Amino acid sequence: MSVKILPRASGVGSNVRSAPFARIAVVFFILVTVMLAGVPNVAQAQSYRFNQVQIEGNARVEAASIIAFAGIARGQAISAGALNDGYQRILDSGLFKSVELVPRGGTLVIRVEERPTINIINFEGNRRIKDDSLFGLIDSTSRRVFNPTIAERDAATIARAYSEQGRVAAVVTPRIIRRNNNRVDLVFEIAEGDTTEVERVSFVGNRAFSDRRLRRILETKQAGLLRTFVRSDTLVAGRIEFDKQVLRDFYLSRGYVDVRVNSSNAEFTRQRDAFFVVVNVQEGQQFRFGRITTVSEYPQANAAHFQAALKIRPGVVYSPSLVENSIARMERLAIRQGIDFLRVEPRITRNERDLTLNVEFALVKGPRIFVERIDIEGNTTTLDRVIRQRFKIVEGDSFNPREIRESAERIRALGFFSEAEVNTRTGTGPGQVIVDVDVIEQPTGSLSLGGSFSADDGFGVAVTLSENNFLGRGHRLAIGISTAQDSREYTLGFSEPHLLGRDLRLDLDFGVSERNSGFASYDIDSAIFQPALTFNTSDSSKVQLRYSWRKSEMVARTGGTSGLVIGDEINQGARTSSSVGLTYTFDSRLTGLNPNAGVLIEAGFDYAGLGGDNEFIRATTKIIGQTRILNEEVTLRATFEAGGMQWRSNNSSRSIDRFFLGSDIMRGFDPAGIGPRDLSSGIDDALGGTVYAVARFEAEFPLGLPEEIGLRGGVFYDVGNLYGLDGANISGSTVGAGGSFRHVIGFSLLWTTGLGPLRFNFTKALKKEPFDKDRFFDLTIQARF
Repeated sequence: MSVKILPRASGVGSNVRSAPFARIAVVFFILVTVMLAGVPNVAQAQSYRFNQVQIEGNARVEAASIIAFAGIARGQAISAGALNDGYQRILDSGLFKSVELVPRGGTLVIRVEERPTINIINFEGNRRIKDDSLFGLIDSTSRRVFNPTIAERDAATIARAYSEQGRVAAVVTPRIIRRNNNRVDLVFEIAEGDTTEVERVSFVGNRAFSDRRLRRILETKQAGLLRTFVRSDTLVAGRIEFDKQVLRDFYLSRGYVDVRVNSSNAEFTRQRDAFFVVVNVQEGQQFRFGRITTVSEYPQANAAHFQAALKIRPGVVYSPSLVENSIARMERLAIRQGIDFLRVEPRITRNERDLTLNVEFALVKGPRIFVERIDIEGNTTTLDRVIRQRFKIVEGDSFNPREIRESAERIRALGFFSEAEVNTRTGTGPGQVIVDVDVIEQPTGSLSLGGSFSADDGFGVAVTLSENNFLGRGHRLAIGISTAQDSREYTLGFSEPHLLGRDLRLDLDFGVSERNSGFASYDIDSAIFQPALTFNTSDSSKVQLRYSWRKSEMVARTGGTSGLVIGDEINQGARTSSSVGLTYTFDSRLTGLNPNAGVLIEAGFDYAGLGGDNEFIRATTKIIGQTRILNEEVTLRATFEAGGMQWRSNNSSRSIDRFFLGSDIMRGFDPAGIGPRDLSSGIDDALGGTVYAVARFEAEFPLGLPEEIGLRGGVFYDVGNLYGLDGANISGSTVGAGGSFRHVIGFSLLWTTGLGPLRFNFTKALKKEPFDKDRFFDLTIQARF
């Protein structure tokens, strides 16, 4: 270090007098600098050697445990830094409030002050979340050492749980009450606050879809009527993030490939009692599929065969899910043809001029990798085979990343696990992978209590006890009791989704019912046993094969009076039917090319005569087509239902063997309000019919009311006929056997409430028969709580 000394200035007395002091200051500065520079070397060189370790202040923690925390061995030389590390380890154990290490020659004294233990844990001020639920959230535990850091973390966790319920102003304060013997009671004081609801959800930048349409797809809802039963109108940060992804997926599935959900802001209202949520959307342009081609870079794969398997066509609105479904379909075709390790790479080219995307599916050879094994962990109840059935591959098959992802989704769709992760890692040999499945099980049983009301059956109560993973085998067992004002039903159902390890579903249904309808002059007692097998025939169709045994009886009411036809049928007593049948179902919504349109087709056929008292042939069909127009604001739906039966038994058919049209099939009439009737003896009895055909056309649309009210409107037109008494003993007073088409128009109010969907139908029969039983108003409520 160099010190520059200035020359003495002349002519100023004060400068002369200060010169000695300057020299002294320079010398002092040099000495201090040298001393400080030498201190680190001294400390670094200092070491200790302890022959004895003495512990002071411990009451619960053993001395050996404290010495183990310190990691200081007797008789070994340790540095000051190692001594400090031992101090830190003792403190980090969380058992002590303070720690002090005092060297005394060859003895190390460790003084500690133990933290108190938790005596009990209480919650005060909580009403919305019960104690049992709060105990499951916190890490602090009775009879454990109290740690302020953990208590503060527990308070933050509780506050976060309230925030997820929309109570963002909730405050949780941990406090302690000191007891004797170094114990404390831990109390979480909770100020729950009020729920902060979402007053308005609006969008910026949306042109193709209205705010009303976009709000319908979000989990976050605006506050409305009956909000006590609706928890989705409270502000939850995690739900908003989920809604942003849902909104993006909505646009992508409709061809808006450049969509961006830039931000979602939540701001307090002026009164600071609610939030405005504003979502900023950049839609971009809508794209459609252009040219769809297939090229093969795999010698064994014929591009023409794979091209023929594609379902998408040029001009269809682009959707990533359609591309994914096409890839999966082509890879499954490769497996069926014995082509291993084939991968399909979509190569997409944009055409900005006509807003199309040309897709080229390239058939390439993937890496030669095999599945060594599938390891499953975390399933304490569910059997391994239930999870393995969700995989379409087994050990030794070629590895396909897409199949692994789809298998993970199928495992999550079971509903047996709160968490399910499927990952891969390198196997024990080259070209091998191990698939790890980690699951966390959740309860799969449920007890459902429900209530219902309809103008036909009155009020009713339904109780269902079900277990979807019976004995951990993936079986479903359900017991149901349903009672209404005029009917009772008891059911038992069992399902095996993978019979014999195949994609084959087995259902066994048992049921007993008693019905006392106000629209008939008799009661019905019945019992049914029906096993069924269901299997998929394609991605969007399935077939059910079934056997049905049914015992039914028409029972006369005490003091009741029936017509000639019904009286004769009551006198026949109980009968049994033994039948086999099948139902084919096609649903384009499963893999449809248009997310706004779909077609459902059901066709069934039954033959009874395999034993029993009755012999007949019955066929039914249902076709439903639906589409959304005007930016998906208006829903158009058309439904056609028809059925017919031929009675082949020597005995006569009964009313309960024939078809009846309820208000769910033909609106504007009472149940059994149209069709053949017996008017003998002044009695008006519905007889049902052997043939029916109904067409329904309806439109649903917004009414322009505030969306939080939940009201939509609808108009409909129904036309239908029920006729035919094949095999029946009819009297001269029977009418309507020939049948005629009835025409009904109506208006509907559709109200979505927290209790369930309500539908108010106001109808007018344009054409009917004089003996028909029409109605002007119909209300149906179906609720579960």
